[in-house]
Amino acid sequence: MYAAIFGNPTAEKVLLYIANYGEGHTRAMATTFTLSTSQVYQQLIRLEKEGILVAKQSGRTKVFSVSPRLAIKKPLMQLLEAILALVPTEDQKKFFRNRTRPRKTGKEL
Repeated sequence: MYAAIFGNPTAEKVLLYIANYGEGHTRAMATTFTLSTSQVYQQLIRLEKEGILVAKQSGRTKVFSVSPRLAIKKPLMQLLEAILALVPTEDQKKFFRNRTRPRKTGKEL
């Protein structure tokens, strides 16, 4: 949708994913958008080198989030939230409403 602003469609999807969920790892993003893990990882590393994202280790998994030291963090997050609001409802359900926590035992679907 706004890939030109972020450099390419994969970078846009990565940033929207992180804006929506707060953080993310390569495989989750690749699975969500049916992209190769190498495509996603390449963009994550590029954004990390530019200081937009930061990574932390969680076991053997590298988890990425927006850098708290990014000078334009607030305007960037506002832009990403505005773009998320423009995503069609069907795509929102498909890409940005995945459960990230386990369901309580016995709770109906």
